[in-house]
Amino acid sequence: MSQPVIILLIVTLLGLIGKNGTVAAAAGILLVLRLIIPERPPYIEEYTLKAGITIITLAVLLPFATGEVGFRSIMGSFRSALGLVAVLVGVGIAYLGGRGMSLLTNQPQVLVGLLIGTIIGVAFFKGVPVGPLIGAGIVALVISTFKV
Repeated sequence: MSQPVIILLIVTLLGLIGKNGTVAAAAGILLVLRLIIPERPPYIEEYTLKAGITIITLAVLLPFATGEVGFRSIMGSFRSALGLVAVLVGVGIAYLGGRGMSLLTNQPQVLVGLLIGTIIGVAFFKGVPVGPLIGAGIVALVISTFKV
């Protein structure tokens, strides 16, 4: 077995053990792709991050498309302290996600630490996986703040 296959198998198992279905599914899909197509298809690396962000954006916009959230709800977000805090946190999360995407693109080794930390946090501290983009954004913020 090749090193990439072993690593993907380990990550799949860790995802299952840590009850992180997203990590397990992603690693499992890549494992199957790696076994079916042993050479490295460039389109996977080129398009998957953008495709994933597009799918997440679709999920976020879905309440608008279904009519579940309308203008009244949108305006209500700006009329209460809770709504304003939620808007500001949303802006902050989007900012961190952008910083995270840049960091993961330029320094993909950060993802390994984030995955290991996420699996430990979920498995042993009853945490919830929030995703590598936000995690990498926080790493980028810490690195730039403390000049690490």
